[in-house]
Amino acid sequence: MVLGAGANSMMTSVFREGRNPEDKVFGPEPSYDRAHHPPLRLVVLMPLRDDWPAAAELIRRLDRSVSFEICIMDILLVDDASARRCNPNDFHGAFSVVRSIRTLRLRRNLGHQRAIAIGLVHVQQSANCDALVVMDADGEDTPEGVAQLIRAYAENGGDKAIFAQRSRRLESLVFRSSYRIYKLLHRCLTGINVQVGNFSILPFTYLNTLVVMSELWNHYAAAVFRSKLPFTMIPVPRGTRIAGSSGMNFVALVSHGLSAISVFGDIVGVRLLLGALAGSVLATLGIVIVAMIRFLTDRAIPGWATYATGSLAIIAIQMITNATIFIIFVLSNRANLGFVPLRDCSLFVEETVDIYSHE
Repeated sequence: MVLGAGANSMMTSVFREGRNPEDKVFGPEPSYDRAHHPPLRLVVLMPLRDDWPAAAELIRRLDRSVSFEICIMDILLVDDASARRCNPNDFHGAFSVVRSIRTLRLRRNLGHQRAIAIGLVHVQQSANCDALVVMDADGEDTPEGVAQLIRAYAENGGDKAIFAQRSRRLESLVFRSSYRIYKLLHRCLTGINVQVGNFSILPFTYLNTLVVMSELWNHYAAAVFRSKLPFTMIPVPRGTRIAGSSGMNFVALVSHGLSAISVFGDIVGVRLLLGALAGSVLATLGIVIVAMIRFLTDRAIPGWATYATGSLAIIAIQMITNATIFIIFVLSNRANLGFVPLRDCSLFVEETVDIYSHE
């Protein structure tokens, strides 16, 4: 899928100003005339673990899907401590849009959210591009979707993050049902609808904010939302895996969901506290009703009022105690600096390897 002439002229008009011919990304400069037709310079960040064949095929498809007149791409593969090392020969080919491919190997398996955080820090420190695309390396984030994100990015002036809102899901009925329950829970606890994943494009300048947010270490998309940086969403269908099977199990999915909620810990704490107060008020009201039935009517069963009052009192005390402990924990964490990606991510990087460079 190649963007048309209208989108091409839009891209060149949007990104012509403010470009520095001396800026460097991972790979060498392209050979075409940048002065008259400067393309959008992208870094594509892909976290992966042992999905090398899928990643190689995805990059080839990505190179065919977008015209080099629209953009040039440097690929950063964040290797989340794969059991198998990358074979550079798998990534060699006649690329026109892809200028370089680099692997960033981590010392231990951290999960794709933290792999993304480390990749963002690496890009912020070593690249100077116009925008950054974050996508999975297994093919579920499609090259056609990247073209849609680039188009929307240009239409929004290049100063707003664009997230892919899933317009079609291909998972099983059990997964979709569980996902709907999680979305409801997330909305109740945070007040935010879950509509997006990692698939997105964002201005390079956003990294200056994100790399100093401790929330980024837990969940990339939630950190962007929490940063209050401008963003929008567009519907993008989800693709299918190119090769292999997903390494996400039920425990990993639950952990992923809780990580997203944890980013809004203070909001969750306040909502739980308000909910606990409301519950304790209802429990107290229940105690009053029990007392009224016991002393003002003859309908009470012997011993019933004592057990009911005791149970309601325990419920009220537990709700207030648990919510108070949680809110104190959240507030105390706000006073701690915690994990800062820009400062701490380098501890987990084993090596960087350039596996392809455009001649």
